[in-house]
Amino acid sequence: MSDPFVIVGGDAAGLSAASKFAREAPKQDVVVFEKGSWVSYAHCGMPYYVKGEVDSLEDLLTLTPADIEERGIELRRHHEVTGIDTERNSVTVEAAGGQFEQPYDSLLIATGGHAITAPIEGATLENAFTMHSMDSAAALDASLTPPSDWDPSKTTLEFVDADLVDRYATTPRPETAAIVGGGYVGVEMAEALVGRDLDVHLFQRPDALLPPFGRPVGEKIAATLENHGVTVHLETGVDELRGDERVEAVATDSEVLPVDLALVGIGIRPNTEFLAETAIETVESGAIVTDEYGRTSVDSVYAAGDCAQMEHTVTGEPAWIPLGLTANRAGRAIGTTVAGTLTETGAVAGTAAVKAFDMEAGRTGLIDHEAAQSAGFDPISETITTASRSGYYPGAADTTVTLTADRQSEKLLGGSIVGSDRAAIRIDTLATALDQDMTVGELERLDLAYAPPFSPVWDPILVAAKVLNGRFDEDVSG
Repeated sequence: MSDPFVIVGGDAAGLSAASKFAREAPKQDVVVFEKGSWVSYAHCGMPYYVKGEVDSLEDLLTLTPADIEERGIELRRHHEVTGIDTERNSVTVEAAGGQFEQPYDSLLIATGGHAITAPIEGATLENAFTMHSMDSAAALDASLTPPSDWDPSKTTLEFVDADLVDRYATTPRPETAAIVGGGYVGVEMAEALVGRDLDVHLFQRPDALLPPFGRPVGEKIAATLENHGVTVHLETGVDELRGDERVEAVATDSEVLPVDLALVGIGIRPNTEFLAETAIETVESGAIVTDEYGRTSVDSVYAAGDCAQMEHTVTGEPAWIPLGLTANRAGRAIGTTVAGTLTETGAVAGTAAVKAFDMEAGRTGLIDHEAAQSAGFDPISETITTASRSGYYPGAADTTVTLTADRQSEKLLGGSIVGSDRAAIRIDTLATALDQDMTVGELERLDLAYAPPFSPVWDPILVAAKVLNGRFDEDVSG
């Protein structure tokens, strides 16, 4: 009998691959090594758990270990893969019982990423959190709950680090929070912490929030946060969290602000340090180089999820864009390939959405002109604001759309959208247009649905395409 399909990492990419492989090749063995307790959980749901909109961390589990075993997958939690011998096709595994070697026939690296805290000093103080693990979410929730109101049953869930959570459940409830970083995590956690009645300060070193979404979105989101009580500090870097044992202040470029809780959300880095001594190719970010089938530079070794690159939809070049759907889709494709049917993992456009109170935003493709120019395009953009529904129908709200295109080919490169009335989901139209390599003119001619409760006759995306298309006509006439 051949050696098993071995998967390193028990979350989105890893378990999608394992499930698909087990279904396609039920007579072959698949083993998943996960170094922690948690498997198959929704990272993106954690801010909503902290806010209180999700009742239990258990609600964020997609599959339990029992569910996984029922699928014919051998799951080994608390087993950390510390090395790979690509000559002998085996991995080195550390577990409570000691170290052992596990041979593989095919190997998938799906180790995800970890939150960056460097170069911020003091990020290891008590009451300094990141939001990249379920235990962090559980500990933060405990910290925000008055000790007299704490429900001890919250630590009885099998996977929770009970010692960590119990420690935070006995500490005084914080009143003022500093969020370092104005990306997805910072924006979502600002809403969550305001929802828990904290005085929230958000610090962003660049001059706008959510840089990948473009300035129109960043300005709308910042205004919304301010309107809900968040103090937004733009162009303000944070160098240090101060305190003896617990966070007591945040030191910025210009001041020291007393706070009693800090959350650092300045990005993630792939969990690929253990590959340093292997022939598996990585890039400067740490992401693993893969081809269109998720294959690495070493035979029989694949990579997917937040630790791997994928082809960019617009540029056709490798890109590292860690997102949930990307991980699930790539893992599923690799599971199919390893089972015997060669399947592409698909390209990634960086399609994403974010919510701040009643304001929501979406983005896809290339929006930033410097990025577009680096990819060889001559970018041109247009931003419009129009109503989300027919003006006479209740609920209509301003919706702002930005489109970026290539001036020469008139090809759509990317776009963003922001508004309070079902704005974010409209980004899927643009993502589809990018996948089909549409020009702005072709986008303008799409037959999108119209009915007063849902959209004006001219959907906001069509209005933006019409205006941008007019810019091309001006160039020709000029």
